[in-house]
Amino acid sequence: MSEKRFHLTEQRIRFAVRLTPKGGRDAIDGWARGVDGGSHLKARVAAAPESGNANTAMIALLAKKLMIAKSRIAIVSGETARLKIVSISGNCTALAAALESLGDKA
Repeated sequence: MSEKRFHLTEQRIRFAVRLTPKGGRDAIDGWARGVDGGSHLKARVAAAPESGNANTAMIALLAKKLMIAKSRIAIVSGETARLKIVSISGNCTALAAALESLGDKA
């Protein structure tokens, strides 16, 4: 199923994240399928969306959960949208396994 969740290259992995700012706490709520049939990782952060604070908090949350440096994570598209495309550099096989372990919620 990872082929639908991720786009893998030799050195990067790309995937969609649906971010809920002002979500009360910082948490990953697992994988879900959108109405378009595409998979996305559901994340919530306590930070407000002003001045990129929610994006910064999301990057910090992903880095903590995946145990990687924040500098390896980039938002490729959707900086001002709830649905974002995120790219992470590194060992894609290990990153895919770590992302899969975040679980299915829907």
